[in-house]
Parts: sequence; C-alpha cells; structure tokens
Amino acid sequence: MAELDPHRPTLVDRLAPIVVIAALAAVPPIASALDDPFLIKVATRVAVFAIAAIGLNLVVGFAGLVSLLHAGLFGIGGYVVGIAAWHEFNAEPMAFGPFVWDGTANLMVTLPLAALVAGLAALVTGIVSLRTSGPYFLMITLAFDQMLYYGAVALQKYGGEDGLQILSTITLGSVDVSERTRFFYLTLAILAATLILLGRVVTSRFGIVLRASAENERRVTVTGIPPYPYRLTAFVISGVVCGIAGALLAAGQQFVSPADMSWVRSGDLVVMAVLGGLATLWGPVVGAAAFVVLELVLSSWTQHWQLAFGAIIVVVVLTLRGGLADLVSLMTTRRDAR
Repeated sequence: MAELDPHRPTLVDRLAPIVVIAALAAVPPIASALDDPFLIKVATRVAVFAIAAIGLNLVVGFAGLVSLLHAGLFGIGGYVVGIAAWHEFNAEPMAFGPFVWDGTANLMVTLPLAALVAGLAALVTGIVSLRTSGPYFLMITLAFDQMLYYGAVALQKYGGEDGLQILSTITLGSVDVSERTRFFYLTLAILAATLILLGRVVTSRFGIVLRASAENERRVTVTGIPPYPYRLTAFVISGVVCGIAGALLAAGQQFVSPADMSWVRSGDLVVMAVLGGLATLWGPVVGAAAFVVLELVLSSWTQHWQLAFGAIIVVVVLTLRGGLADLVSLMTTRRDAR
C-alpha cells in the first residue's frame, strides 16, 4: 500500500525539519552574540506553539477535521503543571478521591501526567465529537472548548480567571531547567521528537488510511476499513501532543490562565497550521514562527496590528495555496527546471 501512496515524503520534506530545527538551535548563540536574551524567549514560544500546531495539524491537515477544541487540551496540560507545582510550593498534598500524593514541579512527572490527562480528555470528547462531521464537528468542538475554558475560570483555588502563577523551581529530574537557555533546548528536543514520531505516524499505513478518509470517507468505508477508530486515535494523539505543548508553555512562562484555553487560542493554532502549510508535517513549525514573529513586530508598530496581520494571512492563502511551505517547493521546482 505504501508504494501507491501519492503523499510519500519528498527530499524537501525530509530535509526541511532538519533545517528548521538547526535554525532554531542557532538562536541562543546568536542571542548571546547580540546580547539580546529576549530572542531566546521568542524562540521558546515559537517551539512550544510549533509543537501544538503540529499536533493540531494531524487532525486538520491529515484527517480533514477542523477542531476548535485543542486550546482546551493545550490548557489542560498547562494546568496539570501549574496545579502540581502549586501543591508542592504550598506543601499541600493533592487529593483525588481516595488517592493522595504530594505536588511536584518535576517535569519528569508532570509532562507524562499532562499528556495522559489531555489524552483522556481528547478520548472522551472525541468519542462524542467524531460522531458528527463538517460544521457540526466544528461547533461541538467549540462547545467542548468553552466548557473547559469556564471550568478553568471556576477553579478559584488556583487563581480562577486571573490565572495561576508557578512559584516553584521547574526541574527535569534533578536538573534545574528554569534557566531560559536550558529550557529552550529541552523544548527544542521535544519539538524534534514530535516531528520524528508524527512523521512516522503520517507515513505509516495508519496515516495513509487517515488521509484517504479525509479525501473520500465513503470509498474507504466501502473497502472495509472503518474511518472512525483511525480518526479517534489521531484525535487522541493530537490531544496528547497539545497537552505536552501546554505543559511546556506553563513551565516556561511560569504562569497559566484560562486565556490559554479560549476558542481564540484554538483559532490561533489553526491559523499557524494553515499559514505554514497543511500538507506537510513541518509546515506548522514555519507557520508558528511566522505567527509569533509577526504578532510581536506588528503589535510593536500599532495597536491595530490584527488588521495588518489579517491582510497578510489573506495574501498568503490566496497566493500560496499550500501555505509558506509552498515557497520552498516553488524555489526547488524552479531550480530543477533551470
């Protein structure tokens, strides 16, 4: 079946992730040379949102399902890290039914826990949401996201609408990763691992079925392959990745709030995926970088930066149907033609 796959990765698809990771890895030395540590903070934000956008793109770009739930899953990951750190800082054990355990700011514990909780939330919501399709799927994921958002607002013990400040020192095992350069390289390593693992997923038989069901669900069903379990599995994997990204954002900025779970954040993630290119796994990384940098630059020029940003997105979508990833393909094609 793999031999007949028209979506087999090209040389550009194989090399582009390496180039992207190498470019991000060069940011700390450049920031040191320019004596501008803020660049590391920007690069960390790019890497975090790139992880979330890649996770969402598994559902949007490869399964053909536009979801507005993923900010809620993103926020769940952040709150897992924040709440566990809060209990450690206040020396107050965490209780869940008959189970009681101490809080922690150790990412060796909280990252897998964030992935687990976000994955379970994706499983529960996905079982219901994937019974629908088209605009109904969009609306039901929006409804679930709003439920999670207002659930976070109701957590008055953990800051409620004002958000939760993380006062504990973030560690990875016995290593302090609260220092910005160290935390950036941890995030970059997770981004690289995400690209590798999801790259294997989308090029496997599972990925082929997922893309085929997005193109023609009825034809896939006729062949005897039910699309539902494939889509549900992709939805859960996507939720796990977004949960990890949310946990990293909370740990990096040492703050998490319900704003990270709003439908606006879900829209931002969709824009990152579309802006970079839905047809490639690495496109959302470029889209996340473009989104974060444009937001930073335009907002420093004018308070109406969303207007200019929207115009740029319209131009990109109209001229580059495959997003910014199309630029690389176009340049490669022209060079080969010469």
